[in-house]
Amino acid sequence: MKLFNKNKSTEAAVGREILEAEQAFKKGMTSLLDLIAPSAMQIESTHIQVSGKYARTFFVLTYPRFLSSNWLSPLINLDQPMDISMFIYPMETDVVMKKLKNKVGQLQATISMNQQKGAVRDPMLETAYRDVEELRDALMQGTERYFRFALYYTIYADDLASLDKISANVESLLSSKLIVSKRAVLQAEQGFNSTLPLGSDELAITANMNTGPLSTTFPFVSAEVSSNDGILYGINRHNNSLILFDRFQMENANSVIFAKSGAGKSYAIKLDILRSLMLGTDVIAIDPENEYKHLAEAVGGSFLNVSLNSNSRINPFDLPKGIEDESPEDILRSAVISLMGLMGLMLGKLDPTEEAMLDRALWETYATRDITPGSDFVGKEMPTMQDLVNVLSGITGAESLAQRLGKYVEGTFAGIFNQSTNINMNNQLVVFSVRDLEDSLRPIAIYVVLGFIWNEVRSSLKKRILVVDEAWWMMQHEDSARFLFGLVKRARKYYLGVTTITQDVSDFLASPYGRPIVTNSSIQLLLKQSPAAIDTVAQTFFLTEGEKYLLLESEVGEGIFFAGLKHAAIRIVASYTEDQIITTDPRQRMEIDRAKEEMEGEKQ
Repeated sequence: MKLFNKNKSTEAAVGREILEAEQAFKKGMTSLLDLIAPSAMQIESTHIQVSGKYARTFFVLTYPRFLSSNWLSPLINLDQPMDISMFIYPMETDVVMKKLKNKVGQLQATISMNQQKGAVRDPMLETAYRDVEELRDALMQGTERYFRFALYYTIYADDLASLDKISANVESLLSSKLIVSKRAVLQAEQGFNSTLPLGSDELAITANMNTGPLSTTFPFVSAEVSSNDGILYGINRHNNSLILFDRFQMENANSVIFAKSGAGKSYAIKLDILRSLMLGTDVIAIDPENEYKHLAEAVGGSFLNVSLNSNSRINPFDLPKGIEDESPEDILRSAVISLMGLMGLMLGKLDPTEEAMLDRALWETYATRDITPGSDFVGKEMPTMQDLVNVLSGITGAESLAQRLGKYVEGTFAGIFNQSTNINMNNQLVVFSVRDLEDSLRPIAIYVVLGFIWNEVRSSLKKRILVVDEAWWMMQHEDSARFLFGLVKRARKYYLGVTTITQDVSDFLASPYGRPIVTNSSIQLLLKQSPAAIDTVAQTFFLTEGEKYLLLESEVGEGIFFAGLKHAAIRIVASYTEDQIITTDPRQRMEIDRAKEEMEGEKQ
């Protein structure tokens, strides 16, 4: 037994000697840590000096009430050497709910005490109360989680002066987004270690965040919204890349533009038109304010004034040219349905009896010119509104309809819808102006113009864009709104892209056809919005709180560009020549016109 213990102790001693020898040997060897470790490090109160480089660490202290999507992108894309680290600590929901419950009690008590004292209400307290209650609901429903979040970044420079300059720039960059960052004073070493790829949080300075705001800090978000072909829509404000898109390569070529007055929507669409013309696309525009006249003159387009005193006339009874596999009966039935919608705009709400009589009268009106379901329409003269009034006058019980239509034949509005069509569409850009029409006539005129354009589109397959400016005029009436929606829905089959523009977002989306038009548009452009309409827009486009804030604070020509599932903040830019053609600024327009007059005077 003693011999065994002696042998065991000898083995242990030998093992210790071998271990000590191995440790002494390793001390003389070069390890990976020795290779990557700096040759020297000097630690100061606000920075450290590592191998000739100056480094300073910052921690983010507070955040604004709303964080915009991808707000960290400017910091990540900054052209400076930088290390960024994030630490996310999940918190138990039940613990957070208890703390929030106590917070709600404190806020309610404070608000009640202020009311009892007769003090002026404190909006900050009320906002905090609503935010806490919304967060409690989201946590209880499981749609949100709660976290403690730490964000640190270390910047590097070759000298102390450069380090101070870069520090000021970065602090200013974050301050512009209402984010407060502080230097790690007297913790320079701990801050430096916290941004090394070691996963060690030695600063431990965190802020409370729920899932929504935390998702905006994801650093690997690609804000590229571009394709290989198409036109330049603008500059991506996330990373200054180009937003290029060919609308005809998407599932449909339709687009919508929503913006308040003066936000730059007409400027943006005219730039779109100008660049589309350069690629050989035909463009047809309905212009309610003569904003496209200068553009049409600059590119040699046709500008057609639709008004009571104009020579341009469109006959709403015109029939489209037949296309393949479409029978004459289908063409005639489609025309009658379209005219029934027009009669609804002209005559107001019709009862079922009046609708039946009017439907019969329309078929008989075409029959007066030998146009029947079984006949050939080629070369035949189309009926006019006067023919319809004559037919209605001969139908028992339809005399009131004939009298109500009389003002469009012999009364105040005579001529505009009662003559044969004399408009030529053989031009790459055709603008229909309805500015000089009475407000009551505008929806009717736009309906007739759209019907005429649709007949032209169906008759010949060609890449075209149709621009309907101030579309809210049509959304005020169910018949015209339904017609516009049908146009948007069927446009893809005829190589047509419909661009719908409006500044009255509430009226547009209040129509039952407003939201379907949006959902049937692959490209959507939202520019600066008014506070009254922002909630409606946010619900329609599923905007985050940060995106709502971005639209409220955007400058002229800035907003959010949607292309399918992709979207990014956009800034509309134009060259000097493009700007001179498409500008809508009255002062700039007057200067351009004055310069033209001076040049013409010099030539004479």
